[in-house]
Amino acid sequence: MNSIPLQNGLENWKPTNSAHIERWLGKEKVEEISKNMRDFYWPVAIHGVPGYVYGMPGGDFAGKILCGSEMSAYDRAMDSVRRYEKEQIAKIAQHRIGSDLSLRSRMDKRHHSFASLSAIITAATGGKMQNLNFSKTGVASNAIGNANDLWTRAGQPVAGTAGGAAPGGTVPTSATQGALGYVNPSSANTGHLTTANITASVVNNTLMLYDRLFAVAKTMNSTVTEVVSGVPTRYTNTTVGSTDYIGGNYVFPANPTTVLAATAHNWNGLYTDQDGTTSVVLPTTAGVSACVVGGVDIIASTPGWFLPLASGDTGIKALTAMTCSALVATGTIDFVIGHPIAFFPCPIANMICTFDGINTAFNLQFIFDNACLSFMEMPKPATTATTYSGIITTVSE
Repeated sequence: MNSIPLQNGLENWKPTNSAHIERWLGKEKVEEISKNMRDFYWPVAIHGVPGYVYGMPGGDFAGKILCGSEMSAYDRAMDSVRRYEKEQIAKIAQHRIGSDLSLRSRMDKRHHSFASLSAIITAATGGKMQNLNFSKTGVASNAIGNANDLWTRAGQPVAGTAGGAAPGGTVPTSATQGALGYVNPSSANTGHLTTANITASVVNNTLMLYDRLFAVAKTMNSTVTEVVSGVPTRYTNTTVGSTDYIGGNYVFPANPTTVLAATAHNWNGLYTDQDGTTSVVLPTTAGVSACVVGGVDIIASTPGWFLPLASGDTGIKALTAMTCSALVATGTIDFVIGHPIAFFPCPIANMICTFDGINTAFNLQFIFDNACLSFMEMPKPATTATTYSGIITTVSE
């Protein structure tokens, strides 16, 4: 199997302390992420875990965790709320007898703690920071364990459109309707994900931020193999270790507009892998009967959110053909190529979950020029439709 080039020497990191990550996220959430990563072939950053922790191929976790020995994420959130309430009470009390400079100092330190990271602060205060607001309402999935693509869901940003017809398809960018609206840095340097603040209306879901690289519409009422000629323009480098290496690119069928007929069907196709090898066969994967609009059309089991690649492959450079095993009379499907950026576990309903890549962690994932940032709900622990709202913050070098 090909070796996996990882950022920051991750291949040499020790496994994450399992007791600490379970304490922080909860055993159920850790098991869910592990299952989602069991058959994936590339590490994905887990934001909101102090330190630098990645979900790894095979379902393990790697990297240093700086929490979980005493407090969970919920404990930390409630402690923060209690501290804030006490500070506000103290502030009101002190206001009655005059200003309290020491209290103001404590508040400033708690809310403005970037002072030791001068380079990031300089960039952020120099106009290189972006706050990308979003609010997306998903759909009730077909079954527990199904994933949903939020690209065509209502909210902010507005719903994206279906991919173009084969063979050309569509190469979405930051200017495409449905994207978060990332603005390329004015310099030649790269942007990075720094922080996020997210609420989820349903407990224990996981949201993934990904770069939507390519989409092409599949004719559903046909068993003919359709050729695809369009190719992504980001994450296309075949050089192992480069920041835009193909490793991690994944492909999935998603329903953009119309519920599928209740017909059993399997997916197959051809692709070019991370080494440039052409006509590699996608392993046959079962779709979802009557897949809902917004659903990822992969059965509710491992992997659930991506089509497996051939053994040993770690990324897809281009999709070159797609085939459906049955005549599905009605419905729509896009084949989408994406690149995962980060997981955002949301273990608490209707409470802001802060995912910090600067203060308690140093986990600055790349955001490339023209990135079409979008969200996928990872395989869901419940079928309930979930609304996600929040802010994604990026800073460029």
